[in-house]
Amino acid sequence: MYNIKQVQSEYRSKMISAEFAANLVKSNYRIHFGLGTNTSVYMDRALGERLKDDTLLRGLEVMTQIAIRKDFMETYKATTSVDQCRFYSAHFGADDRQMQKEGNSWFIPMLFNEEPLYWAQEGNGFDICCFQVAPMDKYGNFNFGPVNADLWGIIKNSKTVIVEVNESMPIALGYDSHINISEVSYIIEGDNPMLPEMPPKPATEEDKRIAEFIVGKVNNFSVLQLGIGAVPNSVGSMLADSDIRDLSAHSEMFVDACVDLYNAGKLTNRKPRDKGLSVYTFAGGSQRVYDFIDDNPICCSAPVDYVNNISTIASFDNFISINGCIGIDLYGQVCSESVGYRHISGTGGQLDFVLGAFLSNGGKSFICTKSSRVGKDGKRSSLIHPILPAGSIVSTPRAAVNYVVTEFGGVNLKGKSTWQRAEQLISIAHPECREELIKEAEKMGIWRRTSKVEYL
Repeated sequence: MYNIKQVQSEYRSKMISAEFAANLVKSNYRIHFGLGTNTSVYMDRALGERLKDDTLLRGLEVMTQIAIRKDFMETYKATTSVDQCRFYSAHFGADDRQMQKEGNSWFIPMLFNEEPLYWAQEGNGFDICCFQVAPMDKYGNFNFGPVNADLWGIIKNSKTVIVEVNESMPIALGYDSHINISEVSYIIEGDNPMLPEMPPKPATEEDKRIAEFIVGKVNNFSVLQLGIGAVPNSVGSMLADSDIRDLSAHSEMFVDACVDLYNAGKLTNRKPRDKGLSVYTFAGGSQRVYDFIDDNPICCSAPVDYVNNISTIASFDNFISINGCIGIDLYGQVCSESVGYRHISGTGGQLDFVLGAFLSNGGKSFICTKSSRVGKDGKRSSLIHPILPAGSIVSTPRAAVNYVVTEFGGVNLKGKSTWQRAEQLISIAHPECREELIKEAEKMGIWRRTSKVEYL
């Protein structure tokens, strides 16, 4: 058993510089640079510097997930070709999209709840993983901070585990939310940067109308899954101002809206499972989110294979899941990842929560989208398509979709035939786009004019 002196001695023995860490990298290494706010800073800088001079280092593969950064990875900026270093992500953000546009970033399709298992598959492990953690406690533990997700899956399948100590990292209490020094290969200390923020975007009138429909379906004692974005933030604000009470959080992501609900006295977490705890697998938002979760016993960080597990979600009564999408077609197929062939986002936990919420007693899942967009040329195009455009990724299959919501209302597609789905979806399309959608539905053989529903 460790004592405090032994822990401090081991800490000193494992301390290395970022340059030393970068020099551990060999050609053809697979490297994982962490998730979300845990993404490597110190080693990334040093490896970027090494790549500027070391022309013999080739065939590297660098992976991140849900990376929340202030700027591009230094390793990427120093890379001269895909033969030198290739980049991968299991969830695309703005940096990943730009890297893909420049020809050096590839998406890894996944179901978030399964992800810890992926890295044990043949050829999927890592030579090195490196990520940020909070400072070590006296017992030799490094807290993961806002991100738990599949970190343990990565750690267990990495030959070398390097942690970067960041004193700005909040302490996130929870399940499997730390790593002991005995399981760490090396430790790097650095300049302790503040965590990047993801403040919620201001809600438009369309966002507010979508949120109003969802709030009308929420009951006392509902369990909420809220994501990032204007609609979930609007839902949180409206619930905070409503008469609804005793809400609980069991969410892939802990966001500003959860803080609003707690401050309004609505988030009491009186659910039978994980009673008293707001459970999440990663947190992101403004600085007040990081401040709120810091050493807060009512916040519970947990691995994604627990949080996003379909049976876990289904075990709660009145589960409410809210997710956005890029587009949907008249069959009910949901695309949340791409615009045509251009990759935008990732699957994340959307399908996990859509399936789990419907299995919940009294549960509901909501897929939200604005009905249309107006291009630079002033032309309006529907985001409810006859058929998803070529290249679109089906994130949630039509059989799984429950409620679809636009600013013109919401419809429940469960148990509906193809023509009923078409009619219902057209009823919440933008009025300027409905007649064209009807014409296309007629060509597709999924329209019955005699059953035309009343439009909002």
